[in-house]
This record gives sequence, C-alpha cells and structure tokens, in this order.
Amino acid sequence: MSEYQNEVQELEAKSATAARLFDIRRIIGGLFVLYGIIVTIAGITASDADLKKAQDININLWTGLGMLALGVFFLVWLKLRPTAPPTPPAGDQPVD
Repeated sequence: MSEYQNEVQELEAKSATAARLFDIRRIIGGLFVLYGIIVTIAGITASDADLKKAQDININLWTGLGMLALGVFFLVWLKLRPTAPPTPPAGDQPVD
C-alpha cells in the first residue's frame, strides 16, 4: 500500500473512534444518570414540609429514580448496540 492509503486508513479509524466517543446516547445517558443521582438525593433528604407541599408524594425521589432508569437504559443500549464504523464508498476500495 502506498503511504497515502495508509494515512487515509488511519484517519478513517480515528474518525470512527470519535464518532463512537460522541454518540448522543452516551451524552444523554450520562446526563440523565448524573441529574438522576442529584434529584434522588434531594428526594431522600426531603423534609416533611416539602412533602406536604406535594400532597405527601415524594416527587423528587420518583423523578430521580425515573431519570436514573432512563439514563441506565441509554447506556445499556449504547453497550449492546454500538455504532458501526462507516463503510467506505464503493469507488474507494483499494485495487490489488
């Protein structure tokens, strides 16, 4: 292979790695898990006055747990179905 073809293949591999790194499922899942932890902690530490405001429903706890579940769903989905590397167009196949 020529030096040019090697360089192109290296750049394609780096591009595929960057695409997997910035997959939207990773970002959404990570943020939902982070915010879910924060809201769940707020729900666990809620006072009686806070619960009375919400008619004795610990909305922070339930919302936080829901956010955690959604975030974990996105991260598991990312793990089970990773993004496939892009396939090169048919005209770019090396000829031996």
